[in-house]
Amino acid sequence: MAAFIAVTQMSEAQKLITLEDIFEYNTYNMKSVSGFNFMNDGKHYTRLEGSKIQQYDLTTGNRVQTIFDAVIINNAPNYNNRIESYTFSADEQKILIFSDQERVYRRSTKDLAFVYDRQTKALEAVSSLGKISLATFNPQADKVAFVFENNLYIKDLASDKILQITNDGKKNAIINGGMDWVYEEEFALTTGFQWSPDGQHLAFYRFDESEVKEYTMDLYHNDLYPEYKTFKYPKVGEKNSIVTIHIYDINSGKIIKADTGNDTDIYIPRIRWTSNPNQLCVFRLNRHQNKLELLLTDANNGETKIFFSEENKYYIEEATLDDFTFLHNKEEFLFTSERDGWRHIYIGFINSKKILQITKGNWEVSNLYGIDEKNGIIFYQAAEKSPLERQVYAIGLDGKNKKVLADTKGNNGAQFSSTYDYYVITHSTINSPNTYAVYDRNGKQIRVIEDNADLKAKMKEYQTQAVEFFQFKTSENVELNGWMLKPRGFQANRRYPVFMFVYGGPGSQQVTDAWKGNNYWYFQMLAQQGYLVACVDNRGTGGRGEAFKKMTYLQLGKYETIDQIEAAKWLGKQSYVDPDRIGIYGWSYGGYMASLCILRGNDTFRAAVAGAPVTNWKWYDSIYTERFMQSEKENAEGYRDNSPVNFADRLKGDLLLVHGLADDNVHFQHTAEMANALIKAGKQFDTYFYPNQAHGFNSSARLHFHKKMTRFLDEHLKGTDVELTPTKAPKKVELIEEKH
Repeated sequence: MAAFIAVTQMSEAQKLITLEDIFEYNTYNMKSVSGFNFMNDGKHYTRLEGSKIQQYDLTTGNRVQTIFDAVIINNAPNYNNRIESYTFSADEQKILIFSDQERVYRRSTKDLAFVYDRQTKALEAVSSLGKISLATFNPQADKVAFVFENNLYIKDLASDKILQITNDGKKNAIINGGMDWVYEEEFALTTGFQWSPDGQHLAFYRFDESEVKEYTMDLYHNDLYPEYKTFKYPKVGEKNSIVTIHIYDINSGKIIKADTGNDTDIYIPRIRWTSNPNQLCVFRLNRHQNKLELLLTDANNGETKIFFSEENKYYIEEATLDDFTFLHNKEEFLFTSERDGWRHIYIGFINSKKILQITKGNWEVSNLYGIDEKNGIIFYQAAEKSPLERQVYAIGLDGKNKKVLADTKGNNGAQFSSTYDYYVITHSTINSPNTYAVYDRNGKQIRVIEDNADLKAKMKEYQTQAVEFFQFKTSENVELNGWMLKPRGFQANRRYPVFMFVYGGPGSQQVTDAWKGNNYWYFQMLAQQGYLVACVDNRGTGGRGEAFKKMTYLQLGKYETIDQIEAAKWLGKQSYVDPDRIGIYGWSYGGYMASLCILRGNDTFRAAVAGAPVTNWKWYDSIYTERFMQSEKENAEGYRDNSPVNFADRLKGDLLLVHGLADDNVHFQHTAEMANALIKAGKQFDTYFYPNQAHGFNSSARLHFHKKMTRFLDEHLKGTDVELTPTKAPKKVELIEEKH
């Protein structure tokens, strides 16, 4: 079937961007430099290339040696001569080799695990049990801990003996050493155990999820019956897992329980050994997530004492948890906090209440990279110049001698070698892809690793349009940041349809001067076809301090939607925009936003595409939702007034709902219930569902979805007529046949 699309004849030839080139053939992919696996000497790093672990010199880029070749090494039972990931022991003399990985949730896997000894060239399986999870060396590299069927094990590499530490593990009931679904998703944790620095203790999580309610998804494999995947998923106000921390003593074989208090309806988002091998730090967070306490735990008896506490009238940022770093002097620790209204770096003292603020100002620290304790220097990233940009800095432990390491206009990020003698700066702008360059400790550029010159040439070849930033004030006098991509051959006297892209979730940012990946090319394709593409960061987003970000507390969706509607109205007032042809698209939280916008802004938005949307907060998980909304019982009004299912009767425009049936994060239930509400209200809508697709689609499903979305936009926004002012006649319009 052929479709005819009206396009304005260009004065010069232009190569057309296609969806296949974006999502199938990877024609416009940026060359990236993955995270460096730095070696202990601070000068070399390793990289997995096919079946080989290769060692490189950071300063020259030259390959030094092949450390491991999976094809050549084949002296272990059940080894399939493949490698998918690896980790070194602390002394780099042994390597854990992972193969035949099977994904469990977003971050977790089960694998065949092997230990490779670089001296003897021997490769041996960690276990004969089959696929295991989370295999980890102790610091001395003579033992490996791992999880199998929810129980924790230790293998002694010298004796080749395996000791089972726990015995009560059971699927959908008890987890030892691993994480339940909601901890993995919302606290970004996978490994539920940690070796002490001296390797004499193993601290581990135990989840009792027996009272957590279950969710079941259908998977379709061309069999007689679908596969039913059932897992524990705590929703708002429901029971969470009861989480306890235990410490196993290697010498005595005894397990003691850490005293985390009588209240079991809490979270333990992190555990961390201090520099004292007999002291474990347990992070205790209340269910409202606005009070964090650090418990210093005696590894020999489990007794605890609170040595640090922080409360927030809204919530504690999950992103700050990983910043807690214990210094080797056994007294000080580094952390970030929003206690002065902006995320900044502080130093605390274990044995006193003393707190020192290291960075200050009305700007945000966005990344704490690490600390060179030998030279007393902290390295971090911040949005000091503008919320749209990021720079890289160094500062002394005393808060003095601040130094700029990278401040080229746009987005600057860094990765430091293990000794901090070298670092790699990644730089991009919204109109220019990543470049990667190596610098030494003195800030001297050593070499450029990748400049993406080929992709920059391709941008010229396809005549991509420059993305422009703008600011405007809403009717409530709130200044918002946005970017805009005008159509190819833009004429100020024409009125164009608008495609708005939104995410808008707490602390997120889309309006930054940074490369946008494949989205950049999809937006450019729409601009080629006559759309004006725009994006605005609403209240609740990041980079502008705690007050701007957390003002959406208990009312997720309310102010964000107001701001997106105001943004659409502001765009509609521009002389080159057709206010009757404005559409909006988002995924996940963005899908939630797109749904609310077309319902609450039914006189503003003509069309919306909502991908994997939350449609009622009561159906989402406990940790994320209660962090921002508390429970439905505590905040009935906030849930009622900001859930799209309650406004289905307001639909006037065209709505496309899209969801994966195997979405373990935002369940298909959200879209099914939204469809129910729309049907009950007598509203027509479109929907696309994707069997076996999770929250993030694979490449073929992404291509399929973007084809559908583009046709949906063409049908409901693009139209066939272009409104012109009478001062100029339209250029000749030709019909281009598009084969489907």
